[in-house]
Amino acid sequence: PPEHDFPDLDENTQATTFYTTGTTGNPKGVHFTHRQLVLHTLGVALALGCYDTIGRFRSGDVYMPITPMFHVHGWGIPYVATLLGTKQVFPGRYEPELLLRLILTEKVTFSHCVPTILQMLVANPAVRELDLSHWKVIIGGSALPRGLAKAARDLGITVYSGYGMSESCPVMSLSTPKSAAGDLDEDRLLNIVVKTGLPIPLAELEIVDGDGNPLPHDGTSCGEVVFRAPWLTPSYVKDPETTAVLWRDGWLHSGDLGSMDPEGYLQLTDRLRDVIKTGGEWVSSLDLGSIMSQHEAVAESAAIGVPDEKWGERPLMLVVLKAGSDGDVGEEELMAHMRRAVATGVLPRYAVPHSFVFVDQLPKTSVGKLDKKTMRQQFGRRPEGT
Repeated sequence: PPEHDFPDLDENTQATTFYTTGTTGNPKGVHFTHRQLVLHTLGVALALGCYDTIGRFRSGDVYMPITPMFHVHGWGIPYVATLLGTKQVFPGRYEPELLLRLILTEKVTFSHCVPTILQMLVANPAVRELDLSHWKVIIGGSALPRGLAKAARDLGITVYSGYGMSESCPVMSLSTPKSAAGDLDEDRLLNIVVKTGLPIPLAELEIVDGDGNPLPHDGTSCGEVVFRAPWLTPSYVKDPETTAVLWRDGWLHSGDLGSMDPEGYLQLTDRLRDVIKTGGEWVSSLDLGSIMSQHEAVAESAAIGVPDEKWGERPLMLVVLKAGSDGDVGEEELMAHMRRAVATGVLPRYAVPHSFVFVDQLPKTSVGKLDKKTMRQQFGRRPEGT
């Protein structure tokens, strides 16, 4: 019908329910009220549109989400686009040629996606002939590797990170610089856009130790990331035990490890379940993947911990090479690349992967996130002879 008489609902009426993707454990039901969705929309709109920085999203933009709508409300940004009256383009299938064609023909200026989708686009040969300097992209769902960020920026794409989780509706932070991009050199800008970012308005982030005590914002102290905001899910559906673990001491516990620098930027180190413990030392699988991504022959990479009798665990690196690199790059070359990171002080010696496995593709979830659970199931035992 051309008209609809909307019911006059209480703002605290439950509006949405969905389940987490279960990348590190069993899926859990989360839910949000109409009030929470409105507050989250306003917070994200302020963060994206009001600061003099890169990647602003306003009513004059053309918005094309490259994230499924079932994945945390499409990250909540379709609500923002609707509030602003922004033109919206929904692509359907996430095929590189289709996406690139829509970006050009519909004059798309703003999108968001997981790193896998961006990697798929920047690796497409056709992209070299296109002008993508008008395209702004938020990367979430997984960490933005520095190598991928540089490849996107080399194509003129404005790229930066967003952070959140299903339980947080989801956006909690964005890695936009505090100043305009012109005030920063390229290296400094890359360092910022791959970070987890600054809290958006009405969101509060903290890092705490195992006893729940706040840790210094010195850029090195590492603890669990905890949240406060007026839009966080109050509980898991029909799961009071897990809810009690989620909400402790008045904070929502993310299960992520991170540090915060003096400027307030959060940097995730790893998921608690994904961090690798070797010889009593913690190794970030995210750091390993980001360093590996900077090798010119590597398209995608991910690190997992595999059992080791001597060290408890050792890092195993899964690598997808770029088209045409097969046969030219082997384990010795990748090992040398990681050791160069040790020589420059970027990586501790004990964090260098013991072995590398070359694969055609990395296991991913239905929303394109790296599926570490499946990786551990498939590759959790070290190959014989390594």
